[in-house]
Amino acid sequence: MNLRALLFAAMVTMYAGCSSTPAPVVNTTAQDEAAIKALEDRFVAAFDAKDVNEIMALYTPSDDLVVFDATPPLQYKGWAAYKKDWEGVFAGSPGLTGITLTDLDITVGGDVAYSRSIQTSTSTDKSGKKSVFVARVTDGYRKINGVWLISHEHVSVPVDLSKMKPDLDGK
Repeated sequence: MNLRALLFAAMVTMYAGCSSTPAPVVNTTAQDEAAIKALEDRFVAAFDAKDVNEIMALYTPSDDLVVFDATPPLQYKGWAAYKKDWEGVFAGSPGLTGITLTDLDITVGGDVAYSRSIQTSTSTDKSGKKSVFVARVTDGYRKINGVWLISHEHVSVPVDLSKMKPDLDGK
């Protein structure tokens, strides 16, 4: 075999495994949206059970977590700081009776996603008076080791600027 034939055979062998057609891309959007919906369902169940550990299992367990809550301080940085906030919420609000989540809209793009929802919680004070608190929530998610977790959260309430008061009951 001459050198030219040997080089040609080597090139054919080398390129035999190459293809100009890219591998098909698997669209996992529906599965990712379902996983995030399940995460939000777990949040509601954990909130209703006042289970801080289960709530915090839904967030990235690191100092990268940032939460802008509806109440001071300006922001919570890190998992431990936000866990302490949740402990305070349940300790300071024994009449907190539950939460509903509506208008959930999820957008997924690879290993990041975000959602927006309306969350309504109810509480009863010592005299039996019921209160409603309506918040707008935007969550940012990261898929870490195949699991979706909340890595950023922004909670807000509308403000009536003519009165400079929050609209806590969502009217």
